[in-house]
Amino acid sequence: MRPVGTVVGGREAAVDDDWGGERAVIRLDGDRFTEAALAGLTEFSHLEIVFVFHLVDPATVQTAARHPRGNQDWPLVGIFAQRGKNRPNRLGVSRCRLLGVTGLDVLVEGLDAIDGTPVLDVKPYLAEFGPQGAQSQPDWSTELMRDYY
Repeated sequence: MRPVGTVVGGREAAVDDDWGGERAVIRLDGDRFTEAALAGLTEFSHLEIVFVFHLVDPATVQTAARHPRGNQDWPLVGIFAQRGKNRPNRLGVSRCRLLGVTGLDVLVEGLDAIDGTPVLDVKPYLAEFGPQGAQSQPDWSTELMRDYY
């Protein structure tokens, strides 16, 4: 896979919380894309962004269970039961608000990726792709996410 673009601006370091007001630009690769690739995107309010946790050292990737954020008060859960950055393929997925498009720049708010992050895909968020039916999650995850956005 080749990145389609890069995150420009926003945070320079991955800090776990308060991403809601964070603004950044996703700048598409001008060697591969023209503005036509973004035609119609501004009709959507939100995007789904697939990106690489590029600063995660492959030696720190986790494949077993751990306490989320190292918090011993939360249960020991497998890497696929949490969304930590030290994942086997170091892939992140984030939903964020689309603020505008200028040329090959996509201005977003609430993207939890840092300056310089390689972006693998930009997708419009469609409500129909959201979960169908009732949803559930454990209390520890609700507590963890309380201040995330």
